[in-house]
Amino acid sequence: MDTNVLVSAVLSPDGAAREVLRQCLAGAAQPLIGNALFLEYEDFLSREELFAEALIGPEERTALMDAVLGVCQWINISYLWRPNLPDESDNHLVELAVAGNAAWIVTGNVRDVAEGELVFDGFRVVTPGEWLKGDN
Repeated sequence: MDTNVLVSAVLSPDGAAREVLRQCLAGAAQPLIGNALFLEYEDFLSREELFAEALIGPEERTALMDAVLGVCQWINISYLWRPNLPDESDNHLVELAVAGNAAWIVTGNVRDVAEGELVFDGFRVVTPGEWLKGDN
């Protein structure tokens, strides 16, 4: 689950990203997490200006982070697949998916994450809405 899905879930209570998060927290799917994604989640959830209009404050975002971490499977990445994606900051998602044998990368940024130089057949890159419609 890409960071943009987590942020969208917080900011948009009725969106597909929120439902993806709900399903993960309910145990319907187990998200993967590694060092880079953990740091990115932590960074974005601490940005007060990003959540100025959100209904939850810093304490609730910390509790949400704890809940998300509680359902994630920690994956150690030992091989970097670089250069691969047009946006270097997204490469960690592919590395996490490969190392964790993921079925999907759920992101709001499908175009950039799916346009890598390397092609991996083991997972699909999908939006939250596509993931909800699919066989998860």
